[in-house]
Amino acid sequence: MKTMLKDVMFAAFALALVTAPAAAEDVKAGDLVISQAWSRATPGGAKVAGGYLTIENKGTAADRLVSVSADIAGKAEVHEMAMDNGVMKMRALDKGLVIDPGKTVKLAPGGNHLMLQELKGPFKQGDKVPITLQFEKAGKVAVSLDVQGVGAQAPGGDSGHMMKKMPDHSGMKM
Repeated sequence: MKTMLKDVMFAAFALALVTAPAAAEDVKAGDLVISQAWSRATPGGAKVAGGYLTIENKGTAADRLVSVSADIAGKAEVHEMAMDNGVMKMRALDKGLVIDPGKTVKLAPGGNHLMLQELKGPFKQGDKVPITLQFEKAGKVAVSLDVQGVGAQAPGGDSGHMMKKMPDHSGMKM
């Protein structure tokens, strides 16, 4: 009986490994570590997608994410979402996003994020979308966004039953 249970447990573990989504690799650039780079699949005809990732500054000096580019997008920007007199507003961060020394900055749904506009094709779950981040000190850094499901709220496809109250840009037309 123990052998059968072990076999079943091993088979379940092996299946979980095979079906688990591939995690984005950490990318190191100077004192920065970029991890958990992901996006959502886009519905047909969508012209906009968000990009999310985490940037950790392990150095002693601040750096700044000044721009983003992607071959699949005609335009790409670093955006912030913030409340202004009870209204959620989104805007491009023209001066970039500072990553202070010893700090971690998370770009996530409902907050700071990458905005990929004028998409030249859809993002499909399982795809890896190459982008280039431009930092003031660390320079150009190539990263791939792991595309999760349409409703994902985090890397690994965790959409859950409770959607955040922040907008999903994947179906937005600009």
